[in-house]
Amino acid sequence: MTSTRTRRRTVATALTLALAVTTAGPAAAATGPAGPAAAATGPAGPAGPVGIWRLDGYGTVLGVEPGRLQEYQVTGIGCLPGESARRLPGSGSAALRYVTGDGEVLTVRPGSVHVDGSVGDRATRRLTALPERCREAPEPGPAADPVATFDVFWQTFAENYPFFAAKGVDWNAVRETHRPRVGSGTTEDELFAVFREMLAPLHDAHVHLRDDGDRFFGEGRPGTTVPTLELENRVKAYIQEVDLAGHAPQEFAQGRISYADLPDGRGYLRLSGFGGYTPSGDFASESAELDRALDTVFTAGRTARLHGLVIDLRINGGGSDELGLRLAARLTDRPYFAYAKRVRNDPADATRFTRPQSLYVQPARAPRYTGPIAVLTGGSTVSAGETFTQALLERPGRTVRIGQPTQGVFSDVLGRTLPNGWELGLPNEQFLTRTGKTFDGPGIPVDHTTPVFTEEEFDAHRDSAFTAALRRLRP
Repeated sequence: MTSTRTRRRTVATALTLALAVTTAGPAAAATGPAGPAAAATGPAGPAGPVGIWRLDGYGTVLGVEPGRLQEYQVTGIGCLPGESARRLPGSGSAALRYVTGDGEVLTVRPGSVHVDGSVGDRATRRLTALPERCREAPEPGPAADPVATFDVFWQTFAENYPFFAAKGVDWNAVRETHRPRVGSGTTEDELFAVFREMLAPLHDAHVHLRDDGDRFFGEGRPGTTVPTLELENRVKAYIQEVDLAGHAPQEFAQGRISYADLPDGRGYLRLSGFGGYTPSGDFASESAELDRALDTVFTAGRTARLHGLVIDLRINGGGSDELGLRLAARLTDRPYFAYAKRVRNDPADATRFTRPQSLYVQPARAPRYTGPIAVLTGGSTVSAGETFTQALLERPGRTVRIGQPTQGVFSDVLGRTLPNGWELGLPNEQFLTRTGKTFDGPGIPVDHTTPVFTEEEFDAHRDSAFTAALRRLRP
């Protein structure tokens, strides 16, 4: 299971949000004869969802019981209990639904797991019993040996991270350099510093490390700016003053979505994320709020007179890829290919992946706009903001990208708990174009390059990307 991009906690962790269940805290493992291994013949029957399931990729085993679900995080050197979830009332026997303590909803079927807000499904294979090392898995905690914590940390990346070659990092050499620095007497400060040095060369905004206090590591691609609440507020005020000439736009989704009509039959739609739309943050309410906003924006009268639409994603911290596809569905009258998703699934070979799962944009059965679009992006366009941008690459009709390349992180984030209780996140997937290309690292390029919210732009009271978009969308 992985952490979810649909929840907007701190701005720093917004970069590490993904599409499945978070491992925010350990839960008690059900083991022995009364645990999941004995539950395979529960009410759902031996061919139903109840039982033990190993995910294809993700380093995860799930113990599925009639009333609860338990995650186990597995590497070649051990197993640790992860998130637990309780069954939701009303689940059918062929598809059981569970909710975690963070409110993420999983649907478990024989052979697959789906998470609300996620695109695609995760394939699973039934096991006859819980792996022995998981039945004996210790609870993570601060008393864990620093060397054991180091080994699980290193092994987790070695088995799941797909981008070492692309980043020019020899992970085996990293271990040889740093493991001798760790011993039984290594302090938490020293261990965190070691891990930080190991992760820094990756420059991957979907990699993060957090202890149980104030220590946090996470950084983006060099030369880019991580989205922050302060930057978002500054940019919102700047856009209203400079681009919208002081006219306040309509706001939706707790201010994360805004819209304004522009002169000459053009419109301006800004999204600062694909999540954080409602106080509860559950996918049902988030998607309903997005639909409400889009129903208000794309009225029949407005779409009839709209001759161009600017979609501003320049400060977009990500969220749910499914919400991105939901917006893309309002921008087409024909189905088309969005992207394909695959996950690394060979612990010994970083070039081996699952079969790509193709995702398509299907026209919404709701008001739609199908005219010309200018998409504004930059280095602060992150995660689901990028997968939405990728989902427009084959959009029927004229679509132009303006500004700077996106951040370059697309994968869901695999959430792990280390033996000492620290939280770790890393990507383990690729989002592919029809020809098999990925944009991980450099990001999605633009068709027309302009500055994006530089200090020079602020000082000159100028927004070059917005101006270029209006020029491209002239009637």
